[in-house]
Amino acid sequence: MLSALLAGLLVYSSAEAAGGEASEAASHLSGYLRIDTVNPPGNESRGVAYLAGILDQHGIAYSTGESAPGRGNLWARLEGGDKPGLVLLHHIDVVPADLAYWDFDPLSGEIRDGYLYGRGALDTKGLGIVQLEAFIALKESGQALNRDVWLVATADEEAGGAFGAGWMIENHPEVFANVGFLLNEGGGVEQFGEELAVMVEATQKVPLWLRLRSVGRPGHGSAPQVETSVTRLVRAAHRIAETQFEPHLVPTVQAMFQGLAPLQAEPLAQAFADPKSAIQDEEFMLSLQLKNPALHSLFRNTCSVTRLEGSAKINVVPSEAYAELDCRLLPDQDPEVFILELSRIISDEAVTIERIMGFTPAVSSTDTELFEAIQETSAEFFPGSHVVPSVSGGFTDSHFFRDRGIVSYGYAPFVLESTERRGIHGNNERISVENMERGSLIMTGLLERFTVD
Repeated sequence: MLSALLAGLLVYSSAEAAGGEASEAASHLSGYLRIDTVNPPGNESRGVAYLAGILDQHGIAYSTGESAPGRGNLWARLEGGDKPGLVLLHHIDVVPADLAYWDFDPLSGEIRDGYLYGRGALDTKGLGIVQLEAFIALKESGQALNRDVWLVATADEEAGGAFGAGWMIENHPEVFANVGFLLNEGGGVEQFGEELAVMVEATQKVPLWLRLRSVGRPGHGSAPQVETSVTRLVRAAHRIAETQFEPHLVPTVQAMFQGLAPLQAEPLAQAFADPKSAIQDEEFMLSLQLKNPALHSLFRNTCSVTRLEGSAKINVVPSEAYAELDCRLLPDQDPEVFILELSRIISDEAVTIERIMGFTPAVSSTDTELFEAIQETSAEFFPGSHVVPSVSGGFTDSHFFRDRGIVSYGYAPFVLESTERRGIHGNNERISVENMERGSLIMTGLLERFTVD
C-alpha cells in the first residue's frame, strides 16, 4: 500500500551512510534539541517558532497561542473527509538536565557516531519531529484524505499539562470537535532476543501527588525533644515507604502480560501467561521488582517519597515539616479511599495529607480501526512482531483526551536498547539517526494507511 509518499523519504534515508549530511529528520531534531524549553520555566514559544519555521518552508498553515507569557502551543490541520479526525500530539517542554552528569551539553543537539544527543531526544522532541515529517509527507503527497489530520505541539506536559493540552481543550475546543483518535508518547518497540514487541499504550496508572504536613513544638536543635514535627514526618514517611500495597490485577495489565508471555523465557513465560496466579507468589513479585520495577508497579498501587522539607536553619527545630509523595494508582482505584488508607498507615493526627494533583482513570479500547492500522503497519515494517496493548506506570497528556472519549494511544516507532531508555529523564539522553529515519517512514506509512482510502 505504501506509495510515492514513502519514496520521497527514502531518498534521504541513507544520506549519512553515503557520507553526506544528516537526514532531514535528524537535522530537524538536532535544531529542535538546541532550543531551550526546559520546564520550569518552559519557554515553549521558542519551540513553537522553530516548528512554525519548518511548516512555513512547506507552505503549511498553522495557528499558535500562548497560555501564559512564553508558554506557546501550536496546531496545524490537513483537511480531509468526514471520518473522525486524527491528532498527532507531542509536548515541547523537557525536564532539566544536570550538566555535571552528562558527557556533552544537554542542549547541543550534537550528531555523533550515528546518534543525536540532547535533552528531549526521546521525551518527546524526537517523536515530535517524526510526526512532523510524516505530516509534511502526507501533505506533499497530494492524496485525498478521508479525515482531518492535526499536528499539535503543546507546552507544560512535564508539569501536568495545565498550560498545554489542558489549555488547548478549554480554549480551542474546535481543534478536537471532530477528532476520534490521537497518537502520543508512551509506546515503543521492545526487543526480546530476536523478537520484537510493538507496545501501544492504551491506559496508564493514575497519578496522585500528595503532601504530608507534620506539626510540632519548635525549639533549639541543642535541646532534643521527645517528639517534633520532623520526627513525626520521618516516621510517617518511613511507614509509607515500607508499605507494599496489596497486589491487584486489572484487565488491561492482564492483557499486556499475556501478550508478552510468548516472548519470555521460562519461568517468566508461565508467570506472564497467568498473572492472576503469579501476583500471589511473593517470591515472583520480589524478583520482578528487583529486575524490572516498572513492570512490578503495574500490579499494585505505589507511593514514592520524593521530597522533604524541614527547617531553614540547622539549629532550629521547625513548627512544621513537609514530605511529598508521588503515588500512582491502578486505573480502577478510588483516590479518596486510598488517601484514607494512607491516613491509617500513618496513624498520627499531627500529620495531615494534602492533595496536590490527581487525574481520572481512562482506558482506550484496542478494538478500533487505528489499532488495526498499527498492527498492519507493524507487520510491514517489523515482520513477525507482536503488537501488545500496554499500560504505562507514568502519565502523559493522553488522559485529557481519553476523558473526552477520544481514543488515545501511546505510539512511538522507535526500537530502543534498554540503556537508551535510561536517558528519559536521566543522563545522556539520545536517539539514533536510524530510529529517526525509520521512524519517519513508519509514521508516514501508518498515516497513509489510516487516512487514505
